[in-house]
Parts: sequence; C-alpha cells; structure tokens
Amino acid sequence: MLENSSEKPLPVRVISEAIGDYISRLGPVWIEGELSEVKVRPGSSMVYMRLRDTSADMSLSIMCHKSTFAAAGELSENARVIINAKASWYSKNGSLSMSFKEIRQVGLGELLARLEALKNTLASEGLFAASRKRELPFLPKVVGLICGRNSDAEKDVIENAKRRWPSVQFAIREVAVQGSAAVVEVSAALRELDSNPDVDVIIITRGGGSFEDLLPFSDESLIRLVAESMTPIVSAIGHEKDSPLLDLVADWRASTPTDAGKRVVPDVDEEFRKIAQLQDRALRTLTHRIERERSWLTAILSRPTMADPMAMVSDRQEELDSLTSHLTALSPQGTLDRGYAVVLKSDGTLVMDASAVASNEKIAIRVAHGTIAATVNGALQGE
Repeated sequence: MLENSSEKPLPVRVISEAIGDYISRLGPVWIEGELSEVKVRPGSSMVYMRLRDTSADMSLSIMCHKSTFAAAGELSENARVIINAKASWYSKNGSLSMSFKEIRQVGLGELLARLEALKNTLASEGLFAASRKRELPFLPKVVGLICGRNSDAEKDVIENAKRRWPSVQFAIREVAVQGSAAVVEVSAALRELDSNPDVDVIIITRGGGSFEDLLPFSDESLIRLVAESMTPIVSAIGHEKDSPLLDLVADWRASTPTDAGKRVVPDVDEEFRKIAQLQDRALRTLTHRIERERSWLTAILSRPTMADPMAMVSDRQEELDSLTSHLTALSPQGTLDRGYAVVLKSDGTLVMDASAVASNEKIAIRVAHGTIAATVNGALQGE
C-alpha cells in the first residue's frame, strides 16, 4: 500500500510505476474470445485487433507480430481463438497493451466437446426437465419477439401469426443474432420483455446458419437466463436439423420461425368452426331433449286417467260405498235394523240368559230406533 494523503500526494510516475509492477505480476495468461477489427497498419510489422468476450459486452485490444498471426493459418473476423498473451504497461504514457506470441483457432471438434459437456451439466441441474416447462397461453395479449434486424425469420413469425389471428400484438426487439454481440443483445431484450406484464409469451428466433453462427444460442449465460424467466419461451432457431441448447431449455421448441408463428396463437377460422360445431351440438341436444319431453307428455295425456280425471275418484267412491255397506251390515246397528233387540240390565250389563233377570227387575230394551224401559213380570224358561 502506497502511503499518500492530500498533503502528501504521489507523483504520476510513482502511480504509473506501481500499476506497471502490479500488471507485471499477472504474467502470461490464456484467453479465449472472438477476433474483431483485425488491422495491419502500413509500414508496421504488427497486427492490431480486438478480442471480444462471447457472452458479455467486453473486449481487449491485443496485438502480435505478423509472423505470429500468419502462423495460425487463415483467421478471419469473428473467428473464435485462444491466445497466450502478456499485459504490458508503458509507464511513460500510461497505456496498457496485450501482446501475444501464440494464437490458435478453436476447432469444431473442441467446440462440440465443450457444448456436449455443458449440455450434460445443465441437464444434471434439471434445466431441461419436462416438469419445469410451462404451457403456452391460449391467446396471448402481446407476443414478445426477439429476432435479427429486418430478418426473414421476423417476417415469417409475424405473417404466419397474423394469418391465423389477425389482431395479434407483437413487442419486437431486433438484435444481433450472431457474433459476440448476440448473447449480450438477446439477453438484454429477454430481460426487458420478461419484465413486461403485458407480454404473455416470448419467441427467440433467427434463420438457419452454420454451427458457429448458432453458437450464441447455446451460451451458458443465455441458457440460464431463459431458465430463470417467468414468461414462457418459444425457441425458433434455424431449421429442423439445428439444435442449439436454447431448444432444450425453452418451454416449447418450434422447428422453424414459421412453426413458431403458427404455435403462439390459435387459428381464428378453426375457432369459429369449433364454435359453430358447439352451437350445432347444443341445438341438437336441446331439440332432442324437447322432443323427448314432448313425447313423454303425449304419452301421459293419452292415458284414460288424463282423459277423465274424475274416473279415478268415481272408482274410489264406489269402493268406499261398497266397503261402507259391508261394514254397516256387519255392525250391531245393522242387526238392530233387521228387527233384533238388545236387552240391558239397569247397570248396562247385556242380558244373555233369561234366568239372569229377576221378577220386577227393571230392564232396557234397545231396538233399531230408541230404547224401551220395561219391568220383568217373570222369566220364561227356554233354550
């Protein structure tokens, strides 16, 4: 730590030398990135370029001797390379430079191996699991669309979606879809659309391309960002044969941009057909129910009871009259009506035997209509 204060500030040379000492301790480092702005200045033996990060908006100025650059073979802009560089600090003018003496292009086989290893890692974390995928909305309020600038993929998505549902609304973000800027711009657009409450689904799309062109859509930082998004994501990268890791983490994978446009909205004509079918089915069901109830009512009305509702009452009245007559005939009153009488003693006891009464005993004789008071003069013996 350099001792300093406002009263004892350090000279520029001391600070510059301290920075140089610190940077010199870094030593040679291996760096990976994409080449850009490759320039050879007239009369110079050096090649100047920038090395861009493939996942962030960052770059370094680097340089090497022409012979070093030529030894690596044909290196074009956007080539992914690995360099062994050393940082140097020029104390006199306070500038930093990164020079390297070794550079090699990252081969396709190496990229495939890295991609496979990343795929296995992300799969083991569950980022590709079917259980975490969300259903796409039936009819989104707004469709977020991340695509290249004035690209065919953008047109294919919009035209096919509007052909199916003409009133569909889009929130379009045109970004770089290849090169080192792609991951940064796609990620920024995704964050913005994901935070918009009106956006119900997001399509990330671009047309076909080489394996290297589609590498941004297998970038680990982008894949993790998609996995963390709250809005359902549709991947529509390239053609059917193309399969970046974005396809695996997205909630739905479209084989082409056209397929994505057809998937995110329903077909208005098909929905009208479904409505017509449902209306026809409801009408047929209701008609059948009415006809069934009408037939039931017709059958009820055709019954004799409905033709003469009092017939049932009359039948029951006759039954009651017959029962009443029968019960009357069997009742004690019926017996009295036929001329019989009942003899009762003064205490109401029924006289069943002539010997049960004594001379001069008062009795009551009950006939069909009334009671006769009598006095026993004598009892006649008999059976």
